[in-house]
Amino acid sequence: MSLKIKVIPRSNVRITKKSSSKFRPLIDALQNLQPGGDAIEVTYTNDKELNSMRNVVYTYNRESGNKIKSGKDAMNSKIFFFKDK
Repeated sequence: MSLKIKVIPRSNVRITKKSSSKFRPLIDALQNLQPGGDAIEVTYTNDKELNSMRNVVYTYNRESGNKIKSGKDAMNSKIFFFKDK
């Protein structure tokens, strides 16, 4: 048995799990962000959940061509997502 390996652009790899994930409300909210407008505030329970949310946003950025940024309030376990002007 031989493996057929092919290198393809990362942009061709699509992740379908996110559409049914617990982060679907976050993805829906990201679509409503306006440059210079309001931010989204999300409370997280642990670092794993925080990293998962960030990965979802980075994937959304890559697939949509948007540039959503994040800021973290570690003292209150909150993360903020926003679009700059």
